[in-house]
Amino acid sequence: MNAHPLPTATPMAPSSAPPLSLSRTLATAGRVLRQLHHDPRTIALMLFVPVLMITLLRYVFDGSPHTFDSIGASLLGIFPLITMFLVTSIATLRERTSGTLERLLAMPLGKGDLIVGYALAFGAVAIVQSALATGLSVWLLGLDVVGSPWLLLLVALLDALLGTALGLFVSAFAASEFQAVQFMPAVIFPQLLLCGLFTPRDEMAPALEAISNFLPMSYAVDGMNEVLRHTDVTADFIRDVVIVAACAVLVLGLGAATLRRRTA
Repeated sequence: MNAHPLPTATPMAPSSAPPLSLSRTLATAGRVLRQLHHDPRTIALMLFVPVLMITLLRYVFDGSPHTFDSIGASLLGIFPLITMFLVTSIATLRERTSGTLERLLAMPLGKGDLIVGYALAFGAVAIVQSALATGLSVWLLGLDVVGSPWLLLLVALLDALLGTALGLFVSAFAASEFQAVQFMPAVIFPQLLLCGLFTPRDEMAPALEAISNFLPMSYAVDGMNEVLRHTDVTADFIRDVVIVAACAVLVLGLGAATLRRRTA
């Protein structure tokens, strides 16, 4: 009797699904927005805390409106960056620790779909946040801006998106929400001190000035100051905006690289 060889298993062809799908990305963004809709405290933190801080600052310098004009524009970019960093890092970490992220990665869903979906969802909130803070500062609090308020809004939005990207990135290295908050002194505070808000960067120690040249918040503040002082779009403003946007894209890419399942 002739023995018949056992059939060999045919290896499965790799998935031909595109690494980034518009439908999957929009579905991810919609899911995140629905979750935010059911979390009013987070919405209040993202939308109204920057507005309250700007308002408080205006009346802190009530007797010196020129001081408010000189630092108010800078803080319009800094406050959205900080709040989006906090909210995004904590929200993404919650997805990781609850197992939601692992279940999503087990589905035909690419890392790019997840990262871009998160960025779109939080970016939509950032648009509202930046519009509220900018509109309040310029039209109600009397922030004196030489350039177009729309350029202020553009920089504030890019800063908020940068904060979102940084939050997505650092969430990969935290094991709890408390640890995510602990990243703030390491990621945000050095940029806050060296961005030129408290003193011009060219008046710092040479080593600190060199470090500040590599920090994206420095260019966010520079971009705001360009709008504050010039009526037209300057070459420096374009440089600052491009650098902030490029840093956001770069950090989003790093966030995608760190997006992985926690179990073997």
